[in-house]
Amino acid sequence: MRVKCSSAPVSNSQSDPNTASAKPGMISRGQKRRGRIGGGAGLRGGIGKGTRQKRRRILCWAGPDLNGVPELDSEAFASGGVLTVDLGALGRNYRRLCAEAPRAAVAGVVKADGYGVGAVPVVQALLAEGCRHIVVAHLAEAQALRDIVPPDVELIVLHGPAPGAEAAFAAQGIVPVLNASAQVAAWSALARRDRHVLPAYLQLDTGMSRFGLSEADLATVCAEPGALAGIGLRGVVSHLACADEPEHPANAAQIARFNRMRAQLPPLPASLSASSGIFLGAEAQFDIVRPGAALYGINPTPGQPNPMEPVMRLDAMVMQTRDVAAFTPVGYGHTQSPDHPAHLATLAVGYADGFRRALSGQGQVWFGDQAMPIIGRVSMDSLVVDATGVEVRPGDLVELIGPHRSVDDVAAAAGTIGYEILTGLGRRFVRRYVG
Repeated sequence: MRVKCSSAPVSNSQSDPNTASAKPGMISRGQKRRGRIGGGAGLRGGIGKGTRQKRRRILCWAGPDLNGVPELDSEAFASGGVLTVDLGALGRNYRRLCAEAPRAAVAGVVKADGYGVGAVPVVQALLAEGCRHIVVAHLAEAQALRDIVPPDVELIVLHGPAPGAEAAFAAQGIVPVLNASAQVAAWSALARRDRHVLPAYLQLDTGMSRFGLSEADLATVCAEPGALAGIGLRGVVSHLACADEPEHPANAAQIARFNRMRAQLPPLPASLSASSGIFLGAEAQFDIVRPGAALYGINPTPGQPNPMEPVMRLDAMVMQTRDVAAFTPVGYGHTQSPDHPAHLATLAVGYADGFRRALSGQGQVWFGDQAMPIIGRVSMDSLVVDATGVEVRPGDLVELIGPHRSVDDVAAAAGTIGYEILTGLGRRFVRRYVG
């Protein structure tokens, strides 16, 4: 029986003699045999050519959440890795953020393809939670989502319209954030030309020197009659530079500057905080908050326990195993050698998939509850782990990011942040959605 993959979790208690006794979230021996290359089971697409093609049940997931182990199917065999996204956990994270900012509307930031996990299913999950503001960075990202975002839900582009793109925004009902005087002028000109009021948010630079009107720019706009003619301002926004450091003096300074600048405009909804800013308290939350990373399980309170649930898991397929003598060099540059006779496993994920080269020799991957240290350099399409004492074989899946090692842990080992790990995940993985 072939089971079509869907966003719903798949039970492993169906009438299959190999799975009937399996516990939820676990793979039975019969399932694991079907999850290996070889074992007499040929696969569609030519793997095992010449062997008898066996019909086998294809599942997306062997449990209701990220603690289960994904089962390989023919698509996963062809890709080398499985990225599993728990949309139920994402929804619970959204509700957790709503509870943290009870007087604010909570937008959903889905730029960079939903932080690498897939913008379309993420948006669908957020809409189901009642989210009324969907936020992206670029016009093309908004256009890709236009058909699934209802007209009564704001679809907002942080970068605003590039020169000449104003008409495309207006035609598709996409709301820009106006970040510079030139964008304000162009948006107003289009509104006056077409005799329509065009919605927009106005960004103020309160201390990042990145986007937004400076205090001088704002004074000029406010002093010029008709500068905002035709623009239906939905609100004013800014962005905190140091929100992940609660005691940093820049936070209080930016809040004060934001209040001072927005006082020059008519009363409007205000938005200052993204993920970490939400946890600075009510004075930083204002009317709309814009979480991104926290929705996807990245810790918005570094140095403190993570209040969010993990949303993704990454598993890689074992391609090959080998036994080597002690002090046999491994990988490019011969940078590492095991100091013991070792059993090595080569995995089908590398830096082209977003598993960064900086992770060479850093940390470990997991097979069940058994850790396997990364040894040698991460290559473009593969990496090697020391599987000594672990019964792992070609066709098995091993955990790179998941219950044993969070995305923040992987980022720390790579000398970066969880945002970069998530958004850098490659497109070669099979993506599975549960919850």
